[in-house]
Amino acid sequence: MTGPLIFTPDYYARMRALETDGWWNAAMRDAAALLLTRTALPGRGSLLDVGCGSGQTMEWFRTLHPGWTTTGLDISFDGLRAAVALGEERVLAASALDLPVGDAAMDVVISLDVLQHLPLRGGDGRALAEMARVLKPGGLVLIRTNAQSLPHTKDDEQFAFHKYTVAEMREKLVAAGLEPVRVGRLNALLGLAEIRREFAARQHTEGHYVGLLATPSNRHSAGWRLKRRWLRVEASVLARGGSLPLGRTILALARKPSAGGRAQ
Repeated sequence: MTGPLIFTPDYYARMRALETDGWWNAAMRDAAALLLTRTALPGRGSLLDVGCGSGQTMEWFRTLHPGWTTTGLDISFDGLRAAVALGEERVLAASALDLPVGDAAMDVVISLDVLQHLPLRGGDGRALAEMARVLKPGGLVLIRTNAQSLPHTKDDEQFAFHKYTVAEMREKLVAAGLEPVRVGRLNALLGLAEIRREFAARQHTEGHYVGLLATPSNRHSAGWRLKRRWLRVEASVLARGGSLPLGRTILALARKPSAGGRAQ
């Protein structure tokens, strides 16, 4: 069977549960922290979370960088209401295609699992250009999105769903005026278990987007801890500049060129 479809109340309810108890979400935060730690972020700064959902990414970021201010935006009122309930005050309804933020206003932009759901044929490029616009020179953007793997997934016109290759992600970052710092795949070994589940889900849907299939797990179990640790090993390879040939997730860190610089 398929999972909750994006932008539905059930989708955001599932996401809140996964962000709280999912091993994959915990491991992906570990991966993001590994990449950001290597950039030596200052003690104070401003972060924009594009597609903030329930606000838990902002909360996580402030635990690592308590001197920073965080602002989140999302097109879903269900997600924003959940963020407000969590205690997030700096949130607003807005689209990644038209960020209501001034030029060169942010030190870091984070956007997790958003690009793949933007309008096909140009939506992701426009969003990345907007992220580059609002970044200060030298600022960073951290992107997480779906990687093309098995089963191969065609674009889904109904749900505007797309999966990326590493080369494609690099090209789109450069086209937006950003310098790729690290771009690579994660969730290689453990992601193999998803192949059977996705094939089964496609038997119940006409398109290529099968919804959010992951379910919360027991965070106190040995399996939960082992999976998180393994994904952290994969993330350490990426953080050191290595590249995995497989993986169902792309994590990308890019920098806006300083004044007088340009993306290569």
